[in-house]
Amino acid sequence: MPPRQETHARLAESVRPATSIVVPYEPDAPPAQLARLVGDEVAERWRAVDRSAHAPHLVAVPVADGEGWAAAALVTARPDTAYLKIVDAVGDVPAAAGAVVAHAGRRQLAQVKWEGWTARPEDAEAAGFAALSPPLTPSQHSAGPASGYVRWLRDGTTTAPPYYGQTTHFTCGAVTALVAQAHAGALAFEALDRQAELTLWRDATNFLACEPVGLGVAVRRAWPSSPVTVHLDTDRPVLLDHYPENDREWRALLQRASRTDAERTGVPVDPSCLSLTAIRDAIGRREHVLLLLSLAGMQGFDVPHWVLCHGVVPGAVVIDDPWANATTGDTWVDAHLLPVPDASLDTMSAIAPEGFRGAVAIGTPRGPDEAPSS
Repeated sequence: MPPRQETHARLAESVRPATSIVVPYEPDAPPAQLARLVGDEVAERWRAVDRSAHAPHLVAVPVADGEGWAAAALVTARPDTAYLKIVDAVGDVPAAAGAVVAHAGRRQLAQVKWEGWTARPEDAEAAGFAALSPPLTPSQHSAGPASGYVRWLRDGTTTAPPYYGQTTHFTCGAVTALVAQAHAGALAFEALDRQAELTLWRDATNFLACEPVGLGVAVRRAWPSSPVTVHLDTDRPVLLDHYPENDREWRALLQRASRTDAERTGVPVDPSCLSLTAIRDAIGRREHVLLLLSLAGMQGFDVPHWVLCHGVVPGAVVIDDPWANATTGDTWVDAHLLPVPDASLDTMSAIAPEGFRGAVAIGTPRGPDEAPSS
């Protein structure tokens, strides 16, 4: 089993002093100062995808006695989040990394990530970054660099679950549950694979999505010793509005069956709206919260999607997202240990059209002598 990874949030201190400038990155018209810093491989990677949705910009360090640049970094981030990501740092790499950390600090962000395309471990460590454990996703389904690094800029401590990216477009609910249980110690890391992903999805699905009650019941069936509570502030069937009437009818029937299964197996369904305060409190109790949200803010399309809430820092909840949008340069480094401001997460998790909130809270597994909590 890979070691449990722990990352310590720290303030942006000991940053290498450097005067920096920040300019938008236009792949078709890069600044002339980049020419001597960026090699062909890096230049091709920067141009290979359309990063415009992630606000690409350059953080550059000018030379002390001229008009050129001594260092630069291509920086991006998902919208509505509290981090920046270095795609590559070129030239004087320590100066570039320090400039990005200082830039993120001025923006009062929680974190800086660094993709490992060209980053050397010793340079990342010297800049205060910790290595991320590589994804457990099967290689044929993963995208992004083989390594990545993180530096926290806010006080606090969070433990990192393993990262596993969903291998289909519809298994996000199953993956978040599996990752939560691996993080809690109820599932061996080596058991987190595609077989487990598809097996749990098959038990939880409402075809093709996993709705909250069905997912909660499937988690209870798979791990009877784990306390499970479903939070769903509507009693009508959910995630069905985009289907034709005849397809909504039989899926609604399956959701009613999930409600019956929940009653029979002792899975409570809380009809109140789960607040961000309650999510933070649950994480403080070492619970994991599988949260349904819309990808409209972070990815630009209004599709319901499950993420795992597992940590908190001041002003933001730390999530793991099992999906990354490779067409925008989004990789597992973005999706893993992702801080989302409370207000953004509150908005994302109000699911249209009626604004309901759905979640599954999984408590720490009970010992053999502990009585059930429900």
